[in-house]
Order: sequence, then structure tokens, then C-alpha cells
Amino acid sequence: MLYDYYGFPDEAYQVVYPAPGDPALAQRVLQLLAAAGIPAAADAARGFDHGTFVPLLLTYPEAKIPVVQMSLVKGLDPRLHSAIGAALAPLRDEGVLIMGSGLSFHNMGALRRSLQGGGGAADSNPSVVSGLRLFDAWLGEAATQRRGAARNEALAAWAKAPGGRESHPREEHLLPLMVVAGAAREDAGATDFNDWLMGARVSGFVFGA
Repeated sequence: MLYDYYGFPDEAYQVVYPAPGDPALAQRVLQLLAAAGIPAAADAARGFDHGTFVPLLLTYPEAKIPVVQMSLVKGLDPRLHSAIGAALAPLRDEGVLIMGSGLSFHNMGALRRSLQGGGGAADSNPSVVSGLRLFDAWLGEAATQRRGAARNEALAAWAKAPGGRESHPREEHLLPLMVVAGAAREDAGATDFNDWLMGARVSGFVFGA
């Protein structure tokens, strides 16, 4: 287990998720990426980080499903992550769930200011408040009203969207969506979660359901 976060209660560093790995699936992933010209390497020693164990604890609490965890690619190129998803698309027909874990709003500085000030919005700055709402609306439209290459290109231009950088000063929490959308190819997307989190509007999406 990798507890790659800080400032949380002690219980947050005692979480365990003893799901088994799947070496055969990991090799299949490497094979598909290689066929697409995307270099990758296996790391059998790395533990699950919170991007893996938090959503899986909620969806599969008994930890009886095999899990293969993937990292983001250095440089955080959104089009490359869409291409990774497209390369892995055949796994969907092989009974593999491709899950992208992140947060549709991840401006932690704004969230901390909200908590410290007791406010109901993620920031007292009106431009940030407006930006995060605009970005959530834009993201929902891009993910659910487009398909295939058009969806991938729209998502790749996220930084130019209204409120893009206000919502994501750094994009590592958004890129997993690019992977999942890339794997969806022409399948439609739908919003399966939309609510408030510490004053920020956040959304989740499912493809091909």
C-alpha cells in the first residue's frame, strides 16, 4: 500500500486492500500497449496507491477481484492517455473493467481555503467559484455529448475550457478520464455522479453501460 497523501487522520494510513494481482492480465496490457507503439514496463513490487484502493474499497469492499494498476505517463499528455485507452479497448471484450480514478475538480488550495474559512463554496474568489461550475458543465458536455475522436479531442483541450485551470492547476486527476474515454471508442458516455464535495461541483462518468 502506498499512502501518497498527507494531512489526514491516522486511520487514513491504516487502510488495507488485499486484492490479488493478475500477472497474465498485466502481460496482456503490455502486449496491447506495445502493439500500439506505447512503451511500458511492469512493476510487480509497487503497492496500490489511493487512486486505486479508495474507489475499489467502495465498489468491491471484499477485495476479491484481481487488480492491475497503471500509472500516468510523465509529461501528462492528454492525447497520449487517450491513445493508451484506445490501445486497451480490446480488454473490454475480454471481461476487464477499465476504471479511471481521479476527481473532476482538483484545486486543493481552493478546497483548503474553503474549509479554513467555513465557506460553502470551494473558494471565496468569485472567478474560481464561477470557473469550477463552468468547467463541470463543460466536462459533462464533452464526456456525454460527443463520441470517439471528437470526444477525445474535446477532452484533450480541457485547459482551454472555461474554468479549466482554476479546476485543475495540475491535471493528474483529470487524465484517467482520458484513458477511459479513449477505451470507450464510439460508445456513449453518461453522467453517473454529480454532486457537491466540500463546496465544489464534481462529476463521474460511465461509458458503454
